Amino acid sequence: MVTKKELSLCPVETTVSLISNKWKTLILRELLSGTKRFGELRNGISGVSQKVLTQNLRSMEDDGIIERKVYAEVPPRVEYFLTDLGNTLRPIIDAMAEWGLGYQAMVNNSNETNVASR
Repeated sequence: MVTKKELSLCPVETTVSLISNKWKTLILRELLSGTKRFGELRNGISGVSQKVLTQNLRSMEDDGIIERKVYAEVPPRVEYFLTDLGNTLRPIIDAMAEWGLGYQAMVNNSNETNVASR
C-alpha cells in the first residue's frame, strides 16, 4: 500500500523524490533481476550499511515500489521484489545504465588520449 504524501507539481521532481539517493537506485538495479533476500541485496550493493539498507527498503515499500514477503519459518526468511509500479521504473534505470556506459567510454577514451600524448 502506498503511503499518502504531498507530491510536487513537477513530475520530474516527483520521480527524483522516489529514487532520490544512490542506495534506492542501486536497490532498484538489484531487484530488476528478480526477488532478493536482505543479505543478497547487501552483498550486491557495496558500501551500504545494514541500517541504511533497511531504511531505504522501508521507504521504498511505503512508496509502493517494492514489496516484502515474510515467510513463517525459523529463522524467518524475508524476500524483497519490485511491485508492478516498481517495474515501471525499469526504462529509467536502463537509460541510466546506457548513459553511464557511454560516459565511462568517453572518460576512458579521454584518459587513453591523454596518456598517449605525453
